[in-house]
Amino acid sequence: MSANLGITAREKDFSEWYTDLVQKAELADYAPVRGCMVIRPNGYAIWELMQKGLDGMFKASGHQNAYFPLLIPMSFLATEAEHVEGFAPQCAVVTHYRLKPNEAGKLDLDPEARLEEPLVVRPTSETVIWPMVKKWVQSYRDLPVLLNQWVNVMRWELRTRLFLRTSEFLWQEGHTAHATYDEAEEEALRILGIYRRFAEEWMAVPVLYGRKTESEKFPGAHHTYCIEALTQELRVAQAGTSHNFAQNFGKAFDVSFTGADGKLDHVHTTSWGVSTRLVGTMIMVHSDDKGLVAPPRLAPVQAVIVPLGKDDSTRAQTYAAADRLASELGETTWDDAPLRIRVDKREHESPGFKYNDWELKGACVRIEIGPRDLESNSAVVARRDTGEKSPVRFDQLVQYVQSVLTSQQSSLLEKALASRQANTRHIDDWAAFEKHFAGEGGAGLVLAHWDGTEETELAISERTKATIRCIPLEPLHPGDDEPGKCVLTGKPSERRVVFAKAY
Repeated sequence: MSANLGITAREKDFSEWYTDLVQKAELADYAPVRGCMVIRPNGYAIWELMQKGLDGMFKASGHQNAYFPLLIPMSFLATEAEHVEGFAPQCAVVTHYRLKPNEAGKLDLDPEARLEEPLVVRPTSETVIWPMVKKWVQSYRDLPVLLNQWVNVMRWELRTRLFLRTSEFLWQEGHTAHATYDEAEEEALRILGIYRRFAEEWMAVPVLYGRKTESEKFPGAHHTYCIEALTQELRVAQAGTSHNFAQNFGKAFDVSFTGADGKLDHVHTTSWGVSTRLVGTMIMVHSDDKGLVAPPRLAPVQAVIVPLGKDDSTRAQTYAAADRLASELGETTWDDAPLRIRVDKREHESPGFKYNDWELKGACVRIEIGPRDLESNSAVVARRDTGEKSPVRFDQLVQYVQSVLTSQQSSLLEKALASRQANTRHIDDWAAFEKHFAGEGGAGLVLAHWDGTEETELAISERTKATIRCIPLEPLHPGDDEPGKCVLTGKPSERRVVFAKAY
């Protein structure tokens, strides 16, 4: 068996590089249904690791997992006006519950099986969750309600990209109900902190965190918080959002409770979510022209052992040594979890093919064992992130692999942070701002003043394709939160905001 492991260079065509990598590293592929994807085992392994990390964080903060229906009555979706207006253009709708064969041997909708009320395929779950919570909450003693679910959703997309934007995708969506606005606000910010910590500590991706503008907030939200990541293309990916709805949904669905003072009030709600878009974001931040580079915490394979040998006799020795090492490593933990190990004994492939294949698939460490290595009682260890190769004695291999994984986890974050810092600019002149964002490519982050109006926000976006990614909660640099003059209109501005081109 042979395969073309080459992928398009990032500098030549970043979009094509990304698609090549995702498909050839066997992370995902296009599905027969337009706009949908098949997540292959290598890609799903990353998502499972993400789930495990985030699920632990949610449960540690008091949340419980639940499940709500995929199908939502259309009248439910229409209950909150701003919400339905935001999602209506992307909704897939079920109108019939049965098919019947026709004379041509194909299938038609059965006109007698038309639903009395159409059902919307879940674009998000607020409108099906709150009617249920209404049944469960009567008193302030029933609050807070802290729920999360891991599900799929459907938002009909015209332009799609594997992992980053597909019509169907996987995500987690948290939904909580509280007695007061302040408690809901505390929850929204707590989750933002969890997302930020996960991105930086697990994905090794530094993120901006802040509040969305009114025009960019989630439909129906009082306000929205977000984390945003800068990729190697110098475009920004929205990696997660956390929304405070105040009493919008509490009032829309009449989710009320009796307070400690005996008075009736409506709950304050939040929702928050991240999706398989995190996988695409991680790929775009770290990977290279050889293929996937994944931080060890999320790598499907942390160490692969490649035994070498040109004849059966030699291979018998190197295979035995590889099995012994795999057993030793398999009994070892890193980051409080067993090491994820593979042994590659494919005899029909050359060593070079195997090296390239595992680099493409993102194995963090490659351990080569040949006949000369056996003579020296050592192996050659190659790092995926730097390509550095070092001979290591067998009795030191376990400790060395652990140290390399720790080093990679931190160095990938440091590299990504350095790239973001190098591609962040302060611009106060409109001509310079417009020139900076000219062309089709990414342009990094720009911190500039904005007068706070939607008219100016829209005008800047139409003229440069740059949008306000967030209003940072904390200044990125000293003075960023001081007042100034809008870069376009010259009107007063409260502080600098972050502009960038986004996916």
